[in-house]
Amino acid sequence: MRVLIVGVGGIGSFLGSYLLKGGFDLTFIARGKRYKELKQNGLKLISDLGNIYIKNIEVLEEIKSNESFDIILNTVKLYDFDFTLKEIKEKIKGSPIILPFQNGIYAEEKLRITDYYKQIFGAVAQISVFIESNNDIKHVGKLATFFVGCYDGNSNDVLNKFCESCNNLGLDIRFKTNIKEKIWDKFIFLSAYSGFTTLEEKSIGEIFDDTNLRRKFINAMKETFELSKTFNVSFSKDPVETWLEKIEKMPYEMTSSMYLDFKNSKKLELDWLSGYIVNLGKSKKINFPTHNEIVEGIKIKQSF
Repeated sequence: MRVLIVGVGGIGSFLGSYLLKGGFDLTFIARGKRYKELKQNGLKLISDLGNIYIKNIEVLEEIKSNESFDIILNTVKLYDFDFTLKEIKEKIKGSPIILPFQNGIYAEEKLRITDYYKQIFGAVAQISVFIESNNDIKHVGKLATFFVGCYDGNSNDVLNKFCESCNNLGLDIRFKTNIKEKIWDKFIFLSAYSGFTTLEEKSIGEIFDDTNLRRKFINAMKETFELSKTFNVSFSKDPVETWLEKIEKMPYEMTSSMYLDFKNSKKLELDWLSGYIVNLGKSKKINFPTHNEIVEGIKIKQSF
């Protein structure tokens, strides 16, 4: 089984480390400084689940033409997704399984309306992992669970086999028949979490200590939940209430990757998270004032 990983940040590196250790035929696509670092030093994962170091890896700066792969793990940032999808479509033969490990719902919906691939797949990552200043991959805590599935709720033998092989390596990738629900469940929290930690420059604990900010955070989750209904997503129980229970157990100082990107003056995924919710709302004639506040507030802060 041939696998391609496009984007070798935290998630791509974590997944790739396990797949390489398990002997998969694996190719990475990385750009610029990241490509040079990987080419010279390979991958080094630091994790409580076990460290992995692999010196020699197959890494390229762009996809080769007329290549074929069984599985493509697309882990680039949302603002690079369209470019990556175009490159895959133009250069890779056949119809590989594309697993989009992006935040939000943009990637899956983009694949759905592209009308090019026979079957669309969804993917969700539950992990805290990032590239340290020395270029090591740091996995925080022991949570490292990945969910994949067919966006239409059907099954796929190749993907099922891939999940089984990964689990045999100790890599927790689970096939879900309700992947669409899983994607939206994460999006309900993440859209509020990324937005308000960045807008207010505060941790999740500081936000929930403030009565007004707590109310706004909950309103943002409710707005995303309302949007999910227009996509015919059904939940076994109220996702907002479920997330409120989970937030109570989260570390006080926890903050989002978008806030860290904001602090480091990096490009943000704002237009593909709260911004995407606002635009979808306009197309459906629904007003989402809390997410609109997030978008406008962060863009004002970026202009200074």
